[in-house]
Amino acid sequence: MVGNKSGDKYGLILEAAVKVFAENGYHNSQVSKIASEAGVADGTIYLYFQNKKDILISLFREKMGNFIEQVKRELEELSDPVAKLKRLIELHFSHLEADKNLATVIQIQLRQSDPEIRSAITGPLKEYFRLMEEILAEGKASGCFYPDIDVRLARSMIFGTLDEVATCWVLSRRDYRLSDQVEEVFRLLVRGLAVNSKLPSG
Repeated sequence: MVGNKSGDKYGLILEAAVKVFAENGYHNSQVSKIASEAGVADGTIYLYFQNKKDILISLFREKMGNFIEQVKRELEELSDPVAKLKRLIELHFSHLEADKNLATVIQIQLRQSDPEIRSAITGPLKEYFRLMEEILAEGKASGCFYPDIDVRLARSMIFGTLDEVATCWVLSRRDYRLSDQVEEVFRLLVRGLAVNSKLPSG
């Protein structure tokens, strides 16, 4: 029977899973490898998780949930929708850049998983999408963004851009910082959203 998903060992197992999945790929990773990396017995894994699939789903929900809470806190401190958009881009890239293994799992391994896993991780993604849509709606209401913007389509374009830039960074053989892409990505996105009189200078 799977126990509560909390505690030191739970965290150790998730961190170990990030490393093992990133280095070996989800399909080539065994629960025994994760247990060994975490420094626990194989059987301990099953006190917290049903199987390898449950580990990957829990990993994403935990990491994404924490990230979303951080984004919410930081956006609450800003009132300008344009500034909120830039801060979201900064947080998105810095979060992935801080842990290349986690970025590999999120950008690569989750895409190669089965439909059940992709379905199970939609909750946190929908919450993230909602935050983006709120920024866009605020921008329309304040006159910063074009009034005829389709919020859902614009959100898809923003997320798609961030996602693709991050994936290219993970896969690239060049050594460069993902955070160095913030200014250019922000400039390109905001120029498609903001009315001319509201474009940020510089």
